[in-house]
Amino acid sequence: MRGPNEDSNYLERHNDDLVNGLSSKVAALKRVTIAIGDDVREQNRLLNDMDNDFDSSKGLLQSTMRRLGVVSRAGGKNMLCYLILFALFVFFVVYCISR
Repeated sequence: MRGPNEDSNYLERHNDDLVNGLSSKVAALKRVTIAIGDDVREQNRLLNDMDNDFDSSKGLLQSTMRRLGVVSRAGGKNMLCYLILFALFVFFVVYCISR
């Protein structure tokens, strides 16, 4: 038969074991959340860089379209036809090179 001191010692050891198990799980959870936070910050940085790249590409494309509009108005129908043929030629060359 066990005495009250033995029961309390057993319960104390059992509680200590449970606390140690819980603290290791908390530490693992902390490492995972830190890794997730680092990953989210890196992805936000990449998205911001991509947004800046798209903005600069948009500005370049708008200025090019504006210039093409000026060329098409100044050169008439023949210039627009030559421009379309040139664009098709460039796409064809890029297609052949990429194959």
